[in-house]
Amino acid sequence: MTAHSRLAARLWVHDLELPAPIVLPPDVKLSFPWVRISGSKAYISGHGPLNTDGSIARPLGKVGKDLSLEEGYDAARLTALAMLASLKVALGDLDRVDSWLRVFGMVNTDPSFNPYPRVINGFSDLIAEVYGGERGSHARSAIGVAGLPFDIPVEIEAEVLIRP
Repeated sequence: MTAHSRLAARLWVHDLELPAPIVLPPDVKLSFPWVRISGSKAYISGHGPLNTDGSIARPLGKVGKDLSLEEGYDAARLTALAMLASLKVALGDLDRVDSWLRVFGMVNTDPSFNPYPRVINGFSDLIAEVYGGERGSHARSAIGVAGLPFDIPVEIEAEVLIRP
């Protein structure tokens, strides 16, 4: 069994499906890549939660006001899948990810809500499920913000070490 098929099997075992590329509104143009490869690192632009068809996942809004902590956690999991889909396009094979280095999570939040790390745990938990403890372990920050594009509840960016 190849490493690629082992990772695909992990996704299957956890009943995880990678989404299609994001479907942006017609008036939105992006002037940056989703993944920027430089040497042995891949820098992953901020991603949000997607449905399997590439549309922006709902519910939208502020965690602690429009969404519960659990819904925020689920949005962070969907964001991890969106990021994996972008990495697969950029790298050709998700097994090229040698290790996850850093994750920066932003939570669109009501001022009275502050358990940001518990929301972003949805992302970290999924990466650990897919890549295992050592490869999936990463340094991380989780902060609250007043708003995010398209009113998404979370946005996450990351850096990974890659194999040639």
